[in-house]
Amino acid sequence: MKIAIDVMGGDHAPKQPVLGAMKAVREFPDIEMILVGNEKEINEHLINNERISIVHTEEKILGTDEPVRAVRRKKNASLVLAAQLVKDGEADACISAGNTGALMAAGLFVVGRIDGIDRPALAPTLPTIDGGGFVLLDVGANSDAKPEHLVQYAIMGSIYAQKVRGIANPRVALLNIGSEEKKGNELTKQAYGLLKDAKINFTGNVEARDLLNGAADVVVTDGFTGNMVLKTIEGTAMSVFSMLKVGLMSNTKSKLAAAMLKPQFKAIKNQMDYSEYGGAGLFGLKAPVIKAHGSSDDHAIYNAIRQTRDMVNHQVVQNIVRLMETGKQE
Repeated sequence: MKIAIDVMGGDHAPKQPVLGAMKAVREFPDIEMILVGNEKEINEHLINNERISIVHTEEKILGTDEPVRAVRRKKNASLVLAAQLVKDGEADACISAGNTGALMAAGLFVVGRIDGIDRPALAPTLPTIDGGGFVLLDVGANSDAKPEHLVQYAIMGSIYAQKVRGIANPRVALLNIGSEEKKGNELTKQAYGLLKDAKINFTGNVEARDLLNGAADVVVTDGFTGNMVLKTIEGTAMSVFSMLKVGLMSNTKSKLAAAMLKPQFKAIKNQMDYSEYGGAGLFGLKAPVIKAHGSSDDHAIYNAIRQTRDMVNHQVVQNIVRLMETGKQE
């Protein structure tokens, strides 16, 4: 299995992507990594090149670049070349921690969309209190959605949860402002009826306040709402930990208590870190394309590679294609 990674994308490029790739190769003897980026900069951090090759380029897409224009004009950018390797069959999947919009554009224009999927969805796995996690899609691939798009998201998320996360019969829920069937706007009302008839384990509506309680294994919504929920969860978690830190450092007594509870606080922080589940998959494309968090360290990159490997091994894309064509999956 060959996985291409854009090592020039992200806040800590290329060091952390290179370190993450080396860690993954040590852990998984069945993968090869293709590092796409500046060879000189890569070699500053590449200690072991066993099953690791380099595709050299000095061009990269910046976080400030307009995504579609950058993908079309910067043909030799590391992110675009990683996607091109997938299209050409030289890699089975690709990963980037760079410009999210550019990766989505490269996924659509270079890798290509699965027939029968109208719009791809960006889908991270977010943490829950019980440690199970849930897949949320879409979180920003498309701001707007039609009811039938949410059904496609539900099908793809259900396949992913089943094949990669090992959930036999994933519970699929529709994000809404109330649990009752008639609640919501026109999109959610129409989507509810379609989801009831879809060949998935649809459990009804779920409110945002119940997401982290493990109310569902897969939650679907439009990209605008999903992105707002994702950023709210992320921002709230950061704020809570900041407030705890300020409170616990306020006097000597609380500092002593904080020192005693440090392992517990670290465990909670790790439990709520969604990078532990990997990156956000761009579902609906002809091959796995994974968006790692922009601030990913080597461990987060490693988790994204592990996730990608699982998607390839469990033939997630092939199962989506088969379901679109025949209505059945293996």
